[in-house]
Amino acid sequence: MKDSVLITGVAGLIGSRLAQWLIENRQEYDVIGVDDLSGGYTENIHDSVIFYEMDCVSKEMKAIFAKHKPKYVFHLAAYAAEGLSPFIRNFNYKNNLLATSNIVNECIRNDVNRLVFTSSMAVYGIGNPPFDETHQPTPIDPYGVAKYACEMDIKIAGEQHGLDWSILRPHNVYGVNQNIWDVYRNVLGIWMYQYLHDQPLTIFGDGSQQRDFSSINDLLEPFWNAAVLPKASKEIINVGSGKSYTILDAANILVEVMGGGKIEFLEQRHEVKNAHPTWEKSVEYLNFEDKTDLKSGLIEMWDWAKQQPMRERFVWSEYELEKGLYGSWKSQS
Repeated sequence: MKDSVLITGVAGLIGSRLAQWLIENRQEYDVIGVDDLSGGYTENIHDSVIFYEMDCVSKEMKAIFAKHKPKYVFHLAAYAAEGLSPFIRNFNYKNNLLATSNIVNECIRNDVNRLVFTSSMAVYGIGNPPFDETHQPTPIDPYGVAKYACEMDIKIAGEQHGLDWSILRPHNVYGVNQNIWDVYRNVLGIWMYQYLHDQPLTIFGDGSQQRDFSSINDLLEPFWNAAVLPKASKEIINVGSGKSYTILDAANILVEVMGGGKIEFLEQRHEVKNAHPTWEKSVEYLNFEDKTDLKSGLIEMWDWAKQQPMRERFVWSEYELEKGLYGSWKSQS
């Protein structure tokens, strides 16, 4: 009987691509996948994945862990919409914090060798970029608060229950299998969707915000290394590209790749102005290599996006809070 690896969020970008990488490169493991399909698609899931359609908050997670006894767990499931999170607070904390606490319980109960948790650049908040792992997190939105709370809970589980963990803080990951049908997240995918539907590419504010964009192709082996390399044990590690772009520059690169696109500027929203991290620790601890420049990565993603079905776009039918909601989102609800 093979050892197994469990991946939550297996129908999303990182989860589906990591599952495929493991099946192709680590055939000594069975891959168990969990996803509630709220933001991912079954078409993304490799046929060899043992798949369960389930919310990570579900009590049924206990049975999955008991049956498969995963050696490593990658908890990737999350609804990563920083800007939207102030308007869906209850959902945000359930989807991120409560789900993670359930996964942590089962990792402890089943003596998992290591839990790899994907946190976020959102934990840093405004801070003093480039954000380093030694900086004190000061998140400015409920999503960042939830991710930071998950980090602290995982650390406590390590101290009190002996759970081994590695916490990764990726940033703006993009590539084949990304959800391009969500109004609120994945800006590169949003722009591709807009162009495909003859809409302008929308930017909140003037586009001078700085971000790093990370190709999923460069992250797969480093994610696996986070689970198995001894030096990654109980470490927090920024992972992703070390090159920053303004949002406007990124949009212009994509316009060049797509061969067109008109940019439209919207009202400024509540967000961090400049969010770019250090990346040296990922090289030392995870053997990360930044191989894919933004234009090359976007060419690959755009070729894929053009072949995708015309899925219905996800828009919240009802927000928990509408006071202060941005006009462009109000108009789509």
